[in-house]
Amino acid sequence: MEILFAIAIGILSGSGVWLLLRPRTFQMIVGLALLSYAVNLFIFGMGRLAIGKAPIVAPGAADPALYADPLPQALVLTAIVIGFATTALLLVVLLVARGLTGTDHVDGRESQ
Repeated sequence: MEILFAIAIGILSGSGVWLLLRPRTFQMIVGLALLSYAVNLFIFGMGRLAIGKAPIVAPGAADPALYADPLPQALVLTAIVIGFATTALLLVVLLVARGLTGTDHVDGRESQ
């Protein structure tokens, strides 16, 4: 399970970085979204990949290994909301820039 999780994070981050280096603005936005998904998965994985464990430690619990860490889950939930808002803002800026310049290239030139 951990190998599959690590491969998924690697593929998402590699694809995100590759798309960030593309000259088109929309591809950069998709690359940024993929990179943020990879970071979210990484943070979520730091909370341990455990199935069927309680998320909150009971008072007087002797073994903290029986519980999952809720902090990475809360951080990822917050990051998803902020990432969605940032992507929406970038798309609006993309539409305005395309309307003003007539192209969506970063440097303003059309491809040949």
